[in-house]
Amino acid sequence: MLKLYLDTSAVLKRYLAEAGTDVADEIFDKAEAGELVISVSLWNIGEVLGVLDAKRRQSWIDEKEFKIALTSFAEELVKLIRLKTLEIVPILTSVVTDAWNLVLEHHVYEADALQIATCFYGKNHALVSGDEKLVKISRKTGLQAFNVTREGQELLHLLS
Repeated sequence: MLKLYLDTSAVLKRYLAEAGTDVADEIFDKAEAGELVISVSLWNIGEVLGVLDAKRRQSWIDEKEFKIALTSFAEELVKLIRLKTLEIVPILTSVVTDAWNLVLEHHVYEADALQIATCFYGKNHALVSGDEKLVKISRKTGLQAFNVTREGQELLHLLS
């Protein structure tokens, strides 16, 4: 079964309407239907919470929108875990040390390196992100990677 690693930017597109939301919706809908597995790092969950909180504090979303997004996120995580179509990868020492090597070799931010290392660790078919730099570096490491915003059609083709 197809397994896609979603970084924080790709996950957030499910809960905040922005470019790439249609593709994120399709990924989550296919996971709910049992057609693919979504993989995320435990780190991503904290980042999603932090981004939602920052958007609320900066008044990009109001309190009601914040609570809807947070509740939807939590409920969907639980649902997909029960369906066995969501894999939450723990932050393991071996993954972190692999990320350090990526930092030094590819001059990438530690959090991005952690995404790449976690994607490798989980034996995912592809990494999905809204961050073009992360997508480019992922490809340099040999991963198949897609920018959910710019390469939505290619990604949807992979899903079909």
